[in-house]
Amino acid sequence: MIRLVNVHKSFGTKHVLRGFSLDVSEGETMVVIGGSGTGKSVAIKHIVGLLDPDEGTVFVDGQEVPKLSRNEVYELRAHIGYVFQFAALFDSLTVAQNVAMGLKKQTHLTSGEVKSRVSEALALVDLLNIEDRYPAELSGGMRKRVGIARAIARKPKYMLYDEPTTGLDPVTASVIDQLMIRLRERLSVTSIVITHDMKSAYAVGSRIAMLHEGRIRQVGTVEEIQQSTDPIVRQFIEGRPAPDATQMLGV
Repeated sequence: MIRLVNVHKSFGTKHVLRGFSLDVSEGETMVVIGGSGTGKSVAIKHIVGLLDPDEGTVFVDGQEVPKLSRNEVYELRAHIGYVFQFAALFDSLTVAQNVAMGLKKQTHLTSGEVKSRVSEALALVDLLNIEDRYPAELSGGMRKRVGIARAIARKPKYMLYDEPTTGLDPVTASVIDQLMIRLRERLSVTSIVITHDMKSAYAVGSRIAMLHEGRIRQVGTVEEIQQSTDPIVRQFIEGRPAPDATQMLGV
C-alpha cells in the first residue's frame, strides 16, 4: 500500500503541494488527474524518494520513505517501476541496453538471465526482434513501450506512469491504455497513472483522484467522478476553460 499524508512541497516561492493526501490500495490503478503544472508529477516523485516533502510524509508498505537511508531507498526503488513522461531512453544505447539498465544493478542476475528478462519484458509490450535498434529508429509509441518494458523488467510490485499518453495520436494512446490494463492483469501490479487525458483515465482507472490547488479535490471510482457535482471537477473532466481564462481570450 502507498500512502501520502499531508504532503507539502515548495520550490522557492511556489507552493506546489499544499496538504496532498492519498491512499493507494494494493492491486488497484489510481489515476491522478489535474491541469498542467498542478503538481501531479511532483507528488509521485516523493514515492520513490526523488523528492522529500517539506511537511507531511509518505509510506510504501509501511516504510516511511523520507526516513529511509540511501541504501534503503535504492532497495525500495527495486520494487517500483517508473515510466517517465517522454520515456527517457538513452539515444546512444540500443533498445536491449536501455531495458537492461535497471537489471544490471541487480548483481545476482547472470548475463543470460538479464538477456532473458529483456526479451520477456519486450514481449509483454508487443515489441519483438528490436533489441538491436536505437531509440531514434522508433516511433513515439514504440519508445513509450520500451520505457514501460524497462520498468517492468525488474518485476516491480508498483508501477508509476507519468503522462503515458502525452504526445501520442488517439490510436497509439489507446494501445498504451490497453497495455497498462493488460500488465495490471498479468503482473498483478499496483499502479499510479498521472494524466490529464480523461479518455485514458476512464479506460485504465480503478479510482480517479482530482488534484487542484495542491491537494486532492475529490477521489472516487470512474462512475463517481463522471457523476461528480463538484464544479471544479466537472469543469476539468468536461474540458471547459475557467471563466477568467475565457475573458482573457476575449471570448
